[in-house]
Amino acid sequence: MSSLHRLTATELAARIRRRDVSSREAVQDHLDRIERVNPEINAIVTLTADHALADADRADRALAHGVTPGPLHGVPVVYKDLHDTAGVRTTYGSTIYAGHVPTRDARIVARMKQAGAITLGKTNTPEFGTGSHTYNAVFGVTRNPYAPDRSAGGSSGGSAAALAAHMAPLASGTDMGGSLRNPASFCGVVGLRPSAGLVPASGDWCTLAVDGPMARTVEDVALMLSVIAGHDPASPLSWPGDGARFRDLVPQPMKGLRVAWGKDLGGLPVDKRVTDVLDTAGRPVFEGLGCFVQDREPDFTGADEAFRTWRAWYYAQWFGEEDRAALNPDTLWNIDAGLGLSGPELARAERHRIRLYAEVSRFFDDFDVLALPVAQVPPFPVETRWPDEIEGVRQTGYLDWMRSAYYISATGLPAISVPCGYTDNGLPVGIQLVGRPAGDLELLRIAHAFQLANAKS
Repeated sequence: MSSLHRLTATELAARIRRRDVSSREAVQDHLDRIERVNPEINAIVTLTADHALADADRADRALAHGVTPGPLHGVPVVYKDLHDTAGVRTTYGSTIYAGHVPTRDARIVARMKQAGAITLGKTNTPEFGTGSHTYNAVFGVTRNPYAPDRSAGGSSGGSAAALAAHMAPLASGTDMGGSLRNPASFCGVVGLRPSAGLVPASGDWCTLAVDGPMARTVEDVALMLSVIAGHDPASPLSWPGDGARFRDLVPQPMKGLRVAWGKDLGGLPVDKRVTDVLDTAGRPVFEGLGCFVQDREPDFTGADEAFRTWRAWYYAQWFGEEDRAALNPDTLWNIDAGLGLSGPELARAERHRIRLYAEVSRFFDDFDVLALPVAQVPPFPVETRWPDEIEGVRQTGYLDWMRSAYYISATGLPAISVPCGYTDNGLPVGIQLVGRPAGDLELLRIAHAFQLANAKS
């Protein structure tokens, strides 16, 4: 039983349902793994070991009494520390909330529990999810399991690191400017940014920030999505229907698939170590599957202004009344940018976003999927706040190096980071696959086929 942490969530759920193994055995094995590796990685910052074992015992008793199990019955999971967990400390990575214990679960947590998942604990995040490097004044920095001297990415860096280190088979994440995709790429796991509203998250109208699933395989991401997606009348953007269509994922037939191969999203600097991996490990997989691969990408004019403007507006809305003296400089910068916005600036940003959506919608008349770099750099030194230079091009702020992810956020398209290969010194590099509007299921099927073929190559 000491290797249960090596199983995928799909495999583990099936074995628990068949009663080949017990939920307690699965939970205990993952807790043992956490005890061994988490002190160095610092991915899980709040552990709920006793509660997890008690919940696992209840799950085993329910199976013994013939209860119909949910899709995740008895499977251990972890949640990003931005997601409220009833009775379990949730800090949002901020000293302001260092002792905060919510009384209600976030929707994503409630749905996972309803499907039978067992909570192991909470994963680290930068303050309020600000930035693509996971560190804060409450818990410190999260390290990359592939190279502990390197960043795990962010802001879902704790979740990605926990998955990569086999501390849990499933984890929750959030994504505004790449917070699911960037750490998935840095840690060699899978992170899906779903279309806005597919996973209902809150009662506001934000279309930039979404909740989403993370796992080590696309199949597991689809399994988790099948649980957390689905209509919620409390969410104004919520899609109709449930998430069952994402379960039992079948790979997409790839012969003749039209793949747009984007190198730099309109001239962004991209580290040669990243492009080398994508060109030598990623593109040949698509070509070997019989896909039609063409060097093309949409016109991303206006994406930068649209994203930064609306991001700043949301920060002012969400965090503008927090204690400024307790906030880190990056969070304050976002808030102040939002507080200083004018009506004409918001109107111009919305015009950019409208034009951008029309552009990508037309683009997908000619292509089935867009392949791009996830991050413009491989994992960087853990003591660095953010990369200040890429291929000789100066990066003037902490957002600059994330453009390859947040340009896609501005389009509203679903996007997924899938492991692609490794740099010469063994650092993971993911490939970003972007689907057509509302094309989450098709995107998952394509990503699944890519991952299976890439594993064989």
